[in-house]
Amino acid sequence: MRLRKRDAATAAASKATGETPSSPDDAGSGGERPTDAELRARLTPLQYAVTQHEGTEAPFDNEYWDEHREGIYVDVVSGEALFSSRDKYDSGTGWPSFTRPLRPEAVSTKTDFKLILPRTEARGAGSGSHLGHVFDDGPEPTGRRYCMNSAALRFIPVERLEEEGYGEHAALFEEGDRPADAS
Repeated sequence: MRLRKRDAATAAASKATGETPSSPDDAGSGGERPTDAELRARLTPLQYAVTQHEGTEAPFDNEYWDEHREGIYVDVVSGEALFSSRDKYDSGTGWPSFTRPLRPEAVSTKTDFKLILPRTEARGAGSGSHLGHVFDDGPEPTGRRYCMNSAALRFIPVERLEEEGYGEHAALFEEGDRPADAS
């Protein structure tokens, strides 16, 4: 299990740019952000390290990099729907990659300086959890690559959407291609 931990350079860069980690009011079903103890009890050690401490799982050795079924990917902490399999593609990086989120407001971004040069970190807007990074080297229609950690996501196959409370997303798979105006 290979993880990158938050370091002093990241904290200094955040302070210098005036950016602060998100602190959502509603991170899930209870209307309140789960406590650290609740998260540790509910998440695997890898899920906790990735979502709460900006970790990165190993490429090609994670749950969803090679997932090809239709369905949606939700935030493992809050359950918020984040990505559709219709927007997933093989980026060759070994992590699940998407061209866009289901709803732009579901994923927040901030500048990350962990590798000296700035990158765009993606976080679950509802949970504040680290998801991965966004790069401008993706395919059309957006040109973006949302490179996510499987450990930050939970996959719900299309046949289980209704049963798991995500029935409103079933239409994405019944209509064929995703509508052009959805972004």
